[in-house]
Amino acid sequence: MQAGHLKEITTWISSGARNGVSPEEMMQELCERLVAAGFELGRVGVFVRTLHPQMFGQSFTWRPDVGVTIYAAPYGIEDSAEFLNSPLSIVHTRDEEVRRREAEILTDTVSSFFVDARAEGLTDYIAMPLRFLNGEIHAVSWTSRAEGGFTDAQVENLRLLMAPLARVIEIVHLERTAGALLDTYVGNRAGQRILAGQIRRGHTETMSAAIWLSDLRGFTRLSDQLPPNEVVEVLNLYFDCQVEPIAEQGGEVLKFMGDGLLAVFPFSNGGDDAAEICGRVLTAARASRERVAAMRYRHRGGVLDGFRFGLALHVGEVLYGNIGGGGRLDFTCIGPAVNLAARLEKIASDLNRTIVASEGFAAAAPESWINLGEFPIAGFRRAERVYGLGDEALPPRR
Repeated sequence: MQAGHLKEITTWISSGARNGVSPEEMMQELCERLVAAGFELGRVGVFVRTLHPQMFGQSFTWRPDVGVTIYAAPYGIEDSAEFLNSPLSIVHTRDEEVRRREAEILTDTVSSFFVDARAEGLTDYIAMPLRFLNGEIHAVSWTSRAEGGFTDAQVENLRLLMAPLARVIEIVHLERTAGALLDTYVGNRAGQRILAGQIRRGHTETMSAAIWLSDLRGFTRLSDQLPPNEVVEVLNLYFDCQVEPIAEQGGEVLKFMGDGLLAVFPFSNGGDDAAEICGRVLTAARASRERVAAMRYRHRGGVLDGFRFGLALHVGEVLYGNIGGGGRLDFTCIGPAVNLAARLEKIASDLNRTIVASEGFAAAAPESWINLGEFPIAGFRRAERVYGLGDEALPPRR
């Protein structure tokens, strides 16, 4: 690659020309530019460790006949023999380049990567440290199909690309990390609003939504029976039973409150889709009910089962935004509709029901509802008619 090509590619990496494109598109164009500059690339990989609750890292792999593919590496892979024996592990732990020429690729029996490399006819491999400003070490690997592999000049040019490439990848990585953490801790919609600048105290908006408020029955007794770390394990299993069905049906979990869960299913402007949304809520509610009923937790050689939860469903307007004080804010929902949902959940417990709904929710989602009667609601001027699902068998009180 001539000096002019290197300067052109370096300028392109560092310039605003990349703005608005995805990391996959940028990687695709980078590899195409290198091929046009004379590199016979066989495979290019970028591996970045992540700050994410479910994955250790992400890899982006380019092949000339496939394009860019993405793989999310789960936690635990960092302790596997496959990763520990890989060149990437050396790069991460020692901050060193790793190179394998054709003869070494043909004879390497330790790393599974080189089994694929032999099948693809790769003649050279070099993994380089991708150094972030915060001290983190990630990696980029380059492979060649050319006879004799990379020339010395090509290897030096790749080294010169690493610094500008690291700056761009670090920026993208930080943006994605911020988004992932906000999604994890405040939810997707709230995270988008925060990243868009909705960060001031009192910065709120009104939203019409179906409201989901649930808690685990017998949690106090359970907390007394189990050590704290096992209580956390049970809660995680219990929340897993609800979060996936809620997300599948378009809802968003806003908050975990001990054993309680608050979620919303927003309506469109005007609420024209209220019936459809409430139908989705019921689908999620039934799925959660089945999953909680099927929960099993192994404890001291035995099995804890028979878990139950209570769920209140309501519709109404909520105030959605930043509330707090002393420099500490919470992005949450408040309002009479949320308060009423909390009171309904208490009624579900008193009636030994799993799922109850307000009159407004029941009207929006026609079902085989059972009228459970009118109940006075603490803090509200009028009583509320409460409904239960007709397909719900009443379990014995425990």
